[in-house]
Amino acid sequence: MQSKQKLRIDPIIAILILIFGVISIFTVKSATELVEHTTKYNYALRQGIWYLVGIIGAIIIARIKKEHIYKSIKYLYIIGNVSLILLLLFGTPINNSRCWFKIPYIGILQPSEFMKIILILTLSMLINSFHEKHPIPSLKDEFVLILKTLIIVGIPSVLTFLQPDTGVVLIYLLITFIMLFISGIRYRWFVVVFIVVGLVLGTILGLYFFNTELFIKIFGTSFFLRVDRLLDWSNKSGYQLENGMSAIGAAGLSGFGLNHTPIYFPEPQTDFIFAVYASNFGFIGSVVLISLIFLFDLRLILIALKTKDKMNKYLISGCIAMLIYQQIQNIGMTYGLLPITGITLPFISYGGSSLLSYLLMIGIIFNFSRENKDTFTI
Repeated sequence: MQSKQKLRIDPIIAILILIFGVISIFTVKSATELVEHTTKYNYALRQGIWYLVGIIGAIIIARIKKEHIYKSIKYLYIIGNVSLILLLLFGTPINNSRCWFKIPYIGILQPSEFMKIILILTLSMLINSFHEKHPIPSLKDEFVLILKTLIIVGIPSVLTFLQPDTGVVLIYLLITFIMLFISGIRYRWFVVVFIVVGLVLGTILGLYFFNTELFIKIFGTSFFLRVDRLLDWSNKSGYQLENGMSAIGAAGLSGFGLNHTPIYFPEPQTDFIFAVYASNFGFIGSVVLISLIFLFDLRLILIALKTKDKMNKYLISGCIAMLIYQQIQNIGMTYGLLPITGITLPFISYGGSSLLSYLLMIGIIFNFSRENKDTFTI
């Protein structure tokens, strides 16, 4: 039996990925001009290399038979969690966080970025198997499914939270919520979840506002500072946010042009890449990029709606939830509309791990949506 199959590609997704690649490389090059000389790297060249590696990886994954992917999911889940454990022990501390492995001649590797995709695959298989075994599930059956889901998601969530990386944990939970919602289980479970989450958040916020000492004693100083950062976003204060918004606001309709961001702000090539792009290309350029992102998301939604295989639908839905959340969060925090959480803009921000994980995700989507008549064969 052959281990590979013909490659089928959705042309709109493929073209948009190439456009994002061009935008990303040039914007990262522009962001590099803001980075202090002592820390300056050829980010644009590295981003181009990661794009090339990611596209090759996506093509390879798209040609692997789905059965092989199914068989490897549980091993990927184990490897992903082991890497998160090793990260806590041997990870390279950067800004008081252990989120990365430092690999000589390659750079840094962030396992949690790949864990997002692994969770989507794992939950897709779990939910699909559940419906195959229980065509008409009882409340008990659904409770067992939710319990298994909480265990599967809870392990990497705790390990990622300890790094600490609250932003990625929120993505894990959002992926889980959306995929369970799409799975068709009774809506009363979501009412229960909202009540429980509301009580937990209410208790945490109550301690935070009215008994700080007890809060720190229970949750620790690190968690207190993270909550403080999330709740302090509304005053739009802070060097990074103020300078980023100033660069966007001064850009006008057409911007200052490529490589001409007028003011420095931290992390321009990653968290605040949209501020660099908006300052370079102005309001018109921003509308164009957001329109391309919207078209990309819409195309993925159409693929999910057209696919007949339920596991494919669960998988693509999880990917869409992850992408839309990150897009809204990243652009929103750049404008001061949402808290600054360190979430990157998919396909645009600099970063080998995140970019590689997104492109591998596209390869998986191409693989799982082969019955779509809009694809073309290579």
